[in-house]
Amino acid sequence: MGKPLISIIVPCYNQSLYMRDTLDCLKNQTYQNWECIIVNDGSTDNTLDIAKEYITNDHRYILVDKANGGLADARNAGIRASHGRYILPLDSDDLIGPTYTGKAVAYLEQHPEIKLVYCRAKFFGDRNDEWILPAYNYDLLLYKNHIFCSCIYRRSDYDKTSGYNPNMLYGWEDWDFLLSLLEKNNKVYQIPEILFFYRKHGNSMLTTTNQHSKYLYNQLISNHIDIYYPLLYKIITSEKEIKQLESNYFGIKNSRSYKLGHTLLKPLRFIKKYLNC
Repeated sequence: MGKPLISIIVPCYNQSLYMRDTLDCLKNQTYQNWECIIVNDGSTDNTLDIAKEYITNDHRYILVDKANGGLADARNAGIRASHGRYILPLDSDDLIGPTYTGKAVAYLEQHPEIKLVYCRAKFFGDRNDEWILPAYNYDLLLYKNHIFCSCIYRRSDYDKTSGYNPNMLYGWEDWDFLLSLLEKNNKVYQIPEILFFYRKHGNSMLTTTNQHSKYLYNQLISNHIDIYYPLLYKIITSEKEIKQLESNYFGIKNSRSYKLGHTLLKPLRFIKKYLNC
């Protein structure tokens, strides 16, 4: 069949409880021209044994066994070992729908101007409802990540970045990477179907990142100071105007738009504080 068009990167650290579900969902893809790079990131459970089962039974599964280096480092190691034209990061406790890879690859093949494809998403496990994400907007991306990690992009674009940054110790490495991958004028496409499923449980990454958000904001801004520093003056001069707009147009304080306005202002104030202005 030749080189696979899409490489699915699955880092694993002590995920023997869930990883079979993740690896098995790939077999159900309607698009079968894929490879899966399983990255065992120094697991101390039987993750490695499970990975060996899959690579023995299906040549499309490939194992990278390495010392523990964290999620960002594991993703980079998996991508280095991959052969695909497109990259799909997939955490070892999440799932994708059967048509996700096929629809994403087809769209990217037909639309070379598109930099990245993702889809609608849903929680499962301890929570079972749609993960409501705002429509993609680059300016919003600077202050709030609204694309999950399992988006699909070209390997050639990844190679123009430094990859996922290992200094994002507690999460947000996907947000940090998107800021390296995307520029303001790049186009992004969201498939209007729920094809990604994020497992919500007590040990999920969202729980960990919420505990370290201040550190992560600090590190994110440091990693991309060339993007954030020019925004400083806009922040200083426009915050009063934004407050006035809130007062005039957002109306009642418990309205959805009022809450969104204050949510967006929080990281702006944080950046001001971080830069000591």
